Amino acid sequence: MITDAEEIAYENREQVKNSPLLPRHLLTHKLGVGDDPVTGRHFLMGNTDLSVLYVAAVRSSGLYRNAVGDELCYIESGSAVLESSYGTMEVGDGDYVVIPTSTTHRWRLTSDELRLLVVECTGGGHVRPPKRFMSPLGQFLDGSPYNERDLRGPESLPEPTEGEADVLVRTRTGVTRYTYAYHPFDVVGWDGYNYPYALNIHDYMPSTGALHLPPPTYITFEGPRFVICSFVPRLFDYHPDAVKVPYAHSNVDSDEVLFYTGDFMSRAGTGISQGSISLHPAGFVHGPQPGSHEKSLEMKSTNETAVMIDTFAPLMLGADVAGVEDPGYAWSWARGAGKAVKGDSFDAR
Repeated sequence: MITDAEEIAYENREQVKNSPLLPRHLLTHKLGVGDDPVTGRHFLMGNTDLSVLYVAAVRSSGLYRNAVGDELCYIESGSAVLESSYGTMEVGDGDYVVIPTSTTHRWRLTSDELRLLVVECTGGGHVRPPKRFMSPLGQFLDGSPYNERDLRGPESLPEPTEGEADVLVRTRTGVTRYTYAYHPFDVVGWDGYNYPYALNIHDYMPSTGALHLPPPTYITFEGPRFVICSFVPRLFDYHPDAVKVPYAHSNVDSDEVLFYTGDFMSRAGTGISQGSISLHPAGFVHGPQPGSHEKSLEMKSTNETAVMIDTFAPLMLGADVAGVEDPGYAWSWARGAGKAVKGDSFDAR
């Protein structure tokens, strides 16, 4: 039962168009460190289907429940215990953590710092393994890039806590802090198949081919009108005439977001680095950095690690983008990159 309720306003989620239509490069490590994994989130981009946020937290969170849609959190670095009414789960570097809608939980840090890329289903709905990986009976198929053995769920129940407890709740109309007469972790057990779980990106088994495989090959999760893909170390294409780096292409049906957490050869030399986020919108033709094809000719494999989000509605930009954007990125495909023109960087005003 609740004993108190208070409306909370602690974040800015205003959105503006990506106009003029340009590719964007965001340096998330410039956002600063502080706060906790829930209240310290920076809204970077989104649409009616999802929000993309980033946080570098230095302290544990309070109790939180997202009653709008599922959340997927990718751990760039650090470690924590995700505590929920379903139990505790140790998570760390490279983990995807899926938190179902309306799961009361908190992040208890076990490292000095925890860096998260967060995808929220802002239009409602769920994040789940792609249907093409599943049998009609709900089991993973033998050819899937991961399966049940790779997923980790909650273990022992959290320590029971007596007395009142505050829970921050996100709904479709805003954020409310409820005070409950009894702690939500005061449970003796649960039943069912709806609970948080984790998958480490390095347990994802990539596909390889004689010729270039398109990015959707590496799909890992799907949500309402978006997908999430994993790029992990793998063999390069092995046909003698193969172009090993992604050749020039246009996103016809989707905006493409890449979060870089390791070497990514095709964009080397553009300033892309650990923690970078690139946005290549639909309607923008792009490809590898000049010279990267030549560098790849003798290479047999790649050590890249990155998370890709493809959305099927245009992404709008958040106010926090203004202070962390690389204004020269749009011109980085030209030899002698670095040209800047008026209006090439984002201004939230």
